[in-house]
Amino acid sequence: MREFKRTDRVADQLQKELAVLIQREVKDPRLGMVTVSGATVSRDLGYADIYVTLLGEQDPERIKENLQVLKRAAGFLRSQIAKRIKLRHVPELRFHFDESVVRGQQLSSLIEEAVSTDRARQSQDDEGVDEPGEETR
Repeated sequence: MREFKRTDRVADQLQKELAVLIQREVKDPRLGMVTVSGATVSRDLGYADIYVTLLGEQDPERIKENLQVLKRAAGFLRSQIAKRIKLRHVPELRFHFDESVVRGQQLSSLIEEAVSTDRARQSQDDEGVDEPGEETR
């Protein structure tokens, strides 16, 4: 059994090439700071799902607009990839917003909030109240 499937290798290569191409070649002013966070390729290499994040962007309308720009640039990006990667057939590119990064940030801030609340409670308990079970004489 091989450790890395061909589709995985193609997906990795697509992710690397697209990260550079989107930054350098897509000249649309509406496009924000896009990061290619992942790529998956179908088994028949017919299509590739490209996952992107937008630096500091939470607004659903801006996210939608950026995805539209990438969708319009897909043909151009695909032709550029064909020049850079030796593939008989370059997969059709489908762009998706990667919500896992945003969700991760939200979870991280919730955890930080819980920890700081816990610390505040702990310091209040340490300051004025005796430990349960201890008698004061």
